Amino acid sequence: MKRAIRFYKNAKQEWYADIPEWGGDIAELQMVEGADVLLNWLEGSDNECKLLMSDNYLKNAEILDLVYIREENLGGGGDYILENFRGEIKNHKLWLCHVTEFVFKQLPERIYFKKV
Repeated sequence: MKRAIRFYKNAKQEWYADIPEWGGDIAELQMVEGADVLLNWLEGSDNECKLLMSDNYLKNAEILDLVYIREENLGGGGDYILENFRGEIKNHKLWLCHVTEFVFKQLPERIYFKKV
């Protein structure tokens, strides 16, 4: 599955995913635990960015690898690692909540992404 997702900062400078069909609480769309740091690296000078994301190979994309699936009592979703970013070794850990499963219909073993 391939999908472009817009991420934006609110007035408090907190990152959120813009997923119009999400029926849950908007707080569940907040990007935290390392995902916010990654978005800060990507945003440049804007308060938003749009990413093309896929669970299948994307040419010239960055790669998140799933390292751990969290139990529901720990927030669900999965812990991922971004080993390299723009040619530099990062080993950046981040958490993507259960909204990831909503978008991809699963927790992908690997997520490819690039700025649109």
